Amino acid sequence: MPAQDLNAHYVEVRRRLIESGEWDQIRTVMTAKLNESGWIDDIRHKAKEDARNMESLSFQALLSGTNKPRLESIPLAVKREISSLIRQHVEKQFE
Repeated sequence: MPAQDLNAHYVEVRRRLIESGEWDQIRTVMTAKLNESGWIDDIRHKAKEDARNMESLSFQALLSGTNKPRLESIPLAVKREISSLIRQHVEKQFE
């Protein structure tokens, strides 16, 4: 599938998730699972440590320094559960 078609499908799925209110439900589940796993606290502590070690405090530098590692450290169980919820929505919408 060409990248343009894939991007159009992504935009459509995201739009439908938002319009149906399911995006907020999925986000609530994801936040709860990340909190239960301790992931949110870990990221918060790392950001505080990084901020303390910065010579000149910069929100942009702090955000860019933790963005990729933060996303890579999301627990696999949470990724799978959220992917499953999104997949269920897509299957419902595109039957």
